[in-house]
Amino acid sequence: MTQTTSTSADAPPPSTTTDTTSATTTTTTGTTGGLTVRRGRWIDGWDPENAEQWESAGRAIARRNLVMSIFAEFLGFAVWALWSIVVPQLPAAGFDLTADQMFWLIAVPSLVGATLRIPYTFAVPVFGGRNWTVISALLLLAPAGALAWAVQRPDLSFGVLLAVAALAGVGGGNFASSMANISFFYPEREKGRALGLNAAGGNIGTAAVQLAVPLVIVAGAGLQLERAGLMFVPLALVAAVLAWRFMDNLSNAKADPRSYGAAARARHTWIISFVYIGTFGSFIGFSGAFPTLLKNQFPEVTLSIAFLGALVGSVARPAGGALADRFGGARVTVASFAVMAAGTVSAIFALRSGAFGLFFGSFLVLFMATGAGNGSVYRMIPAVFRFGATDDADRGRRAKAAAGCIGIAGAVGAVGGFLIPRGFAVSTTATGTIESALWVIVALYAVMATTTWAVYGRRGSSFGTTVI
Repeated sequence: MTQTTSTSADAPPPSTTTDTTSATTTTTTGTTGGLTVRRGRWIDGWDPENAEQWESAGRAIARRNLVMSIFAEFLGFAVWALWSIVVPQLPAAGFDLTADQMFWLIAVPSLVGATLRIPYTFAVPVFGGRNWTVISALLLLAPAGALAWAVQRPDLSFGVLLAVAALAGVGGGNFASSMANISFFYPEREKGRALGLNAAGGNIGTAAVQLAVPLVIVAGAGLQLERAGLMFVPLALVAAVLAWRFMDNLSNAKADPRSYGAAARARHTWIISFVYIGTFGSFIGFSGAFPTLLKNQFPEVTLSIAFLGALVGSVARPAGGALADRFGGARVTVASFAVMAAGTVSAIFALRSGAFGLFFGSFLVLFMATGAGNGSVYRMIPAVFRFGATDDADRGRRAKAAAGCIGIAGAVGAVGGFLIPRGFAVSTTATGTIESALWVIVALYAVMATTTWAVYGRRGSSFGTTVI
């Protein structure tokens, strides 16, 4: 029998779960599997593997949280990438910056974001997914407001400007907390699709900011670069309000530091993290540097087209995961590196000939391959850790280690967003062009592809004939 109790005079009908932020406490038992919604939208008894609970109430709750999470993460990525499209505009706003300084401003948000990913992952179990989404959305006000203040002061020292740029790194941390939160809501059989949508929705934020900012800052008369920051103030407030109103906290979402310890002791965690620098690191690094590359190499071209690179990479991510499901993550990852190398070599020859069409097309191919590689590497992780499991207990331990690997690889991979712009800066300072840096990147892709094939794709490897 289903029994509902409430302190409110207008109690909900039986077999429903109340979404309320008031003092009402609703307990539902029986067909919904014993879900309890407490003050502050805390849900007790959440079990997405319980088919009865999932079909009667869980799916709708999870879907609602996913939609809000995607929007909040979308804004996080947008703020994280904000300086990538602002930096090329700084000289027009009166800033006198060297090429090295400009690439520092692009690189430092990625480094801060990568560093924040681990603590952001643990924030969800400590504060609750809904509560932390509100907090992390409001934290975006700091980099947005600071940018709006800084770009109106060309006399600022480079150190202050760099510190303001570093604040954008909080947007990079949002990815980790958002992915961790959504993973608690979905059953294993649907988790991959949900996390893929969540990740793709966030990645598209990079493309969106590179499309919107060039249009917003020139609307009306003159260059109003401060609008690049101000436009995110109301959006961050909307994200916080929506999360507060429609998201939930799960009381059984617990952090497991042991999973990170187990992952850190596994050599595959570090091999996969190295490979992920090549895929996700390339996506973030090239996304950040692409507008500046276009401005420096082809100044006659409008920056509003730069967003297409990040857009192609974002859209390709789910496709890479789907291909990996069919052909194996290792094979798709190796193929992605091959295409990335070919695209980079093509871009080098385009620079030599000054052919914008070839340069732009080469980078679009490169971005597509990074997105596909991101999806395939994430598909590899559970397959690698699942291999060789002996019983249910062992499978459980391996699943926890895989979860830890995802967190570590996500943080390490994001470091590529720092390394690529810095590589361009060093190459430009030493030789006057980015060509040397691009050749180094091609060589690294060859090493990463060989590593992936040797460890996970070769028939004579420790995985034998298993498709990873």
